[in-house]
Amino acid sequence: MSIGRILVFLLVMGGLGYGLHAFLIARLVRDPALDGGPKTVVTVAIWGLFGLLFAGMFLSRAPRSIAQPFAWIAFTWMGFAFLLFVALLGGDLMRGLVALAAKAGIGAPIDPARRQFVARAIAAFAGVAAGGVGLRGIVAARARVEVKPVQVALKGLAPAGHGYRILQLSDVHIGPTIGHDWLAEVVATVNAERPDLIVITGDLVDGSVADLAAHVAPLKDLSATDGVYFVTGNHEYYSGADAWLAHLETLNVKPLRNTRVALEHFDLAGVDDAMAAGEGHGADYERALGGRTAERPLVLLAHQPKQIVHAAKYGIDLQISGHTHGGQISPFQFLVPLQQPYVAGLYRHNGRAQIYVSRGTGYWGPPMRVGAPAEITRIELVGEVA
Repeated sequence: MSIGRILVFLLVMGGLGYGLHAFLIARLVRDPALDGGPKTVVTVAIWGLFGLLFAGMFLSRAPRSIAQPFAWIAFTWMGFAFLLFVALLGGDLMRGLVALAAKAGIGAPIDPARRQFVARAIAAFAGVAAGGVGLRGIVAARARVEVKPVQVALKGLAPAGHGYRILQLSDVHIGPTIGHDWLAEVVATVNAERPDLIVITGDLVDGSVADLAAHVAPLKDLSATDGVYFVTGNHEYYSGADAWLAHLETLNVKPLRNTRVALEHFDLAGVDDAMAAGEGHGADYERALGGRTAERPLVLLAHQPKQIVHAAKYGIDLQISGHTHGGQISPFQFLVPLQQPYVAGLYRHNGRAQIYVSRGTGYWGPPMRVGAPAEITRIELVGEVA
């Protein structure tokens, strides 16, 4: 990733982070009318955590030994701050409705003392709610990842291919807070399913080969009849995509870069991530999907769900994607459709093509999952009934 793009990313995230923390100050300090010691403590804590958040994001590409402690603090606070924002926003909505009711002559007039009491009650409730939900989210994110079974009817699949098992990993995000031991457990879970095929649909890493090679080493133990295949996600292009593609081959993980392979029961294709064009790569759908035998089912690996808009023109039967994390922390899933056509689960796109979107196996940023549990997906193919 270029220095310019990194700077733009940091400026945008810094601006959003400043706005979020200014909102927290307004709702947790100004509105409750804190003064004296409590005002100083809360104000210093919020702005101090904002500084740590920015430092953690800036250092997230540093060597893991340096980045790890900052990342745990920064990204954990990022999750709690988001949950606080949501809870306080709910309080604002409630206060707005009460104010409208008062203007309409419904209920008692709102005097300053009552307004302060309500502000303090909302701040207290938001803190307790965000703390409780956040702690449960941390436990969920760090728990053993469960296998999610999904059955997909594939047009043209021969009877011999009925029951074919594809195990999908996506958005693993090996990096400052996810490492070797966690991945080794995931690999053991995948192998226990005795898959016919294993696919990794991008965002495997957050860091360089030099820094994370030891942490991705368990991938070499993955075992499937038809092998292990990989396509890039956007985070590979922040981490040195070419170096990672070369390293994955040493782990018997085969990258599919705008190409297609013929397996026994269907064709398997893969394209580069949608944002790769600015990094010397780029999705080439014609190269990966064009000129094929239409009678054979075609399964495509593409990191971002929106790539199906291009892929469907080539008559694909199934696209397997990730990227969205299913929102990761609710209610973020309601914002995902602003950027992606599908959030999580199995969908049919424009009639023929189907797409499965994983909620992801790891997590990015906050080590939390709220309302969007991680998954190792077991896709079982069956013949489509005419």
